[in-house]
Amino acid sequence: MKKSNYSYIGIAFIILVFGIIFVPKIVTRVQAGDITRTESRSENVFLQTTDATPLSYLIINGERKKVMPFSFTNQNGLTITNKDFDGRVYLVEFFFTTCPTICPKMSQNLVDIQNSFPKRSDFGIASITINPNYDTVEVLKNYADQYGVTHPNWHFLTGKQETIYDLANIGFNLYAAQVEGAAGGFEHSGNFALIDKEGYIRSRTDAFGNPKIYYKGTISQRDQISDEGEQEEISALKEDILKLLDHD
Repeated sequence: MKKSNYSYIGIAFIILVFGIIFVPKIVTRVQAGDITRTESRSENVFLQTTDATPLSYLIINGERKKVMPFSFTNQNGLTITNKDFDGRVYLVEFFFTTCPTICPKMSQNLVDIQNSFPKRSDFGIASITINPNYDTVEVLKNYADQYGVTHPNWHFLTGKQETIYDLANIGFNLYAAQVEGAAGGFEHSGNFALIDKEGYIRSRTDAFGNPKIYYKGTISQRDQISDEGEQEEISALKEDILKLLDHD
């Protein structure tokens, strides 16, 4: 018999011994719950802040800007108000499900953010439709399922159009309007608002120390730069969410 054949037999013998001795022990530990398997890669997402600089407040007439009270219905038919977000850091966006332009990009970026905080019960998202006549509870539920929404505190909200537009344009100064001839029939801001656990709008500051107020929601972290040369802000937003969750 050739020497190489002896090597193969030796390797096979070692594998056989390993299987006999160790595999039953591993199976027993799994059954006993000593070894667990992680189903989602997103649970292992590692985030860290790059500095300890506190985030800015938006100051209007000498007072910190707080979210206007609101009450809408979510994709599960439940009434959700601003009080449901008390004690949570959350994002606010205005969108509509039939949007043919920026909304799909915004939704994909929010899913990316969702997957960065899968276990944080003190984090949430409010996606508020600007086309409530079409975006019913059922439509919003299908939209959420389509995009892989799993976070229990991500609420897709619908309600009276006038109330929604007041919240967008007055409460947040995030433009939203029904515009004849516009793509999909509506125009709206592509920015995300970041809200702290006490309901205040927060953000980074610019080079002059002024709050940037909102974060671009249409450019993905993967793309880095838009076709117009604008830099992505999703990575900064993730850091700032973490900063508010853990340090503010």
